[in-house]
Amino acid sequence: MDATEFRRRGKEMVDLIADYLENIEQRPVYPDVEPGYLRSLIPEEAPEESETYEDVVKDIERVIMPGVTHWHSPYFYAYFPTANSFPAMLADMLSGAIGCIGFSWAASPACTELETVMMDWLGKMLKLPEDFIAGTHGQGGGVIQGTASEATLVALLAARSRAVRMILASDPQRPETGITSKLVAYSSDQAHCSVERAGMIAGVRMKKIPTEQSDKYAVQGETLRRMIQEDKAAGLIPFYFCATLGTTPSCAFDHITELGPICNAEKIWMHIDAAYAGSSFICPEFRPLLNGIEFADSFNFNPHKWLLVNFDCSTMWVRKRSDLIGAFKMDPLYLKHDHQESGLVTDYRHWQIPLGRRFRSLKMWFVFRMYGLKGLQDYIRKHVELAKEFESLVRADQRFEISADVVLGLVCFRLKGSNEVNETLLKRINNGRKIHLVPCQLSGQFVLRFAVCARTTESRHIREAWRLITQLAEEVMQELPH
Repeated sequence: MDATEFRRRGKEMVDLIADYLENIEQRPVYPDVEPGYLRSLIPEEAPEESETYEDVVKDIERVIMPGVTHWHSPYFYAYFPTANSFPAMLADMLSGAIGCIGFSWAASPACTELETVMMDWLGKMLKLPEDFIAGTHGQGGGVIQGTASEATLVALLAARSRAVRMILASDPQRPETGITSKLVAYSSDQAHCSVERAGMIAGVRMKKIPTEQSDKYAVQGETLRRMIQEDKAAGLIPFYFCATLGTTPSCAFDHITELGPICNAEKIWMHIDAAYAGSSFICPEFRPLLNGIEFADSFNFNPHKWLLVNFDCSTMWVRKRSDLIGAFKMDPLYLKHDHQESGLVTDYRHWQIPLGRRFRSLKMWFVFRMYGLKGLQDYIRKHVELAKEFESLVRADQRFEISADVVLGLVCFRLKGSNEVNETLLKRINNGRKIHLVPCQLSGQFVLRFAVCARTTESRHIREAWRLITQLAEEVMQELPH
């Protein structure tokens, strides 16, 4: 394919994408295929000779689309949203074309410098403390990670490195293995499974802090304090706590104004995971949910969930960048460059686990400029309003109950009755393939999660989804033994 054909095919692909997204709600939201469906549809080996572009494009509908879960359908209400906007898609095209591997400033100065500035722009939208903003007298700054799971792991590894350094500074003779074997980290029992997985990868024990429905599934300061004291008495070394703002099961918020001072007093690294909810903090009415950020060592959320920046773009800030760099810095001769010790540049390879990185900040630059802060705030508010509309529909039906506070765009609800009845209802909903939901468990109860996800979701989609849910609920309840 030469540049002339690329111009033509590129325009055709833009049309294909626009048609797909404009007509997405006409497709079943969830695929009707069995595992292994795809292998029989394509050859066993790659072709020897080149094929035409037309042949490849024809196979998109035949091979790919039957097995796609349509995350951007207005009938998709599962998990949490994944962001999607035309400005971000255009920026991704440009990123792919530039094709730089921005592991250092010298590898592509614009890639590094735009990221630093975009992280500052976003940090200011969130009204983060100056400590986290690179373009200030503070010692912190921001970096784009691939996912919140990576950010949690990076923060945990940096915390482990800092804890070991601090102990060795006061007791140089102590063997390092004797320290790491006693380290203990904490997270809520509502935290995402990636937090527990980070502990497994880092080789440190991770303890789950129990939460109660009466506390709205939030970690309480007193519970954390008690666990820390018990572990210290047992000879362990508490070093890391992952607080969650907007948990995956129910969008619960840990009390970081209570938890932060405890972590600071105990020299425990506090990381805040706000993967979903963080986008909402650009709205003044939701910013109080982030109060206590001043106590954190690191903070992360995913613009690729709810801020119209396509995957992947997980933004992470640290209070002291030296804590991060100290854990990951490697400087072989082939990666050195003239400006690296000047203090004027950032080499993001020291801030992450991979070496290579894409030009992801282009997506932020396009989206922030073409939507503006006001447009982004309007988008968040619309989703929250739609969730409140769904909540009011649930509350108006005596057969159903709300299982957790509706704070943002997630509604947790269930039929009054047994877990089995709710499992049957969810199975009927998803087997119908008209709408798609996933469950969670809260206080031993099987609960249905309804998350407003797609950019194009409107009130009519919410009402249609509710009509379908109540119709299936009626069928399920009629089948119950009387």
